[in-house]
Amino acid sequence: MADRVNSIEDLEQLKAAAAAQGTSVPNYNEWSQILNDLEEAGVQSTGSFSGDKALRDEIQQTVEQYIEQTKVEQTQQQQQMQEEQPRKISETDNEQALKATVANAVSSNIMADYMKYYHMLM
Repeated sequence: MADRVNSIEDLEQLKAAAAAQGTSVPNYNEWSQILNDLEEAGVQSTGSFSGDKALRDEIQQTVEQYIEQTKVEQTQQQQQMQEEQPRKISETDNEQALKATVANAVSSNIMADYMKYYHMLM
């Protein structure tokens, strides 16, 4: 048997050599899938089934933790947006109320001045 299996090609050669001797490679299908997963991730094989399996499990855990962390961050951002939205609405409402009050005061002032001048002219 080969000392190290660093690629799918090495695993295929190991399988062919084992078949020539009338044996098979234990965990061939699983190891082949593990090597495919490592290749897709751009990670180099450790050369052994147990090492590759542990490496793939570690990568999967890291990816799952990243996904979970991303979900938590998205949830926090959504909560923050939901908390800020009523604040923005109330600030806008306050601004509109202030503008309306100023407009009413100005128009009342104009009307009072108009009536004053109207009465002076009469």
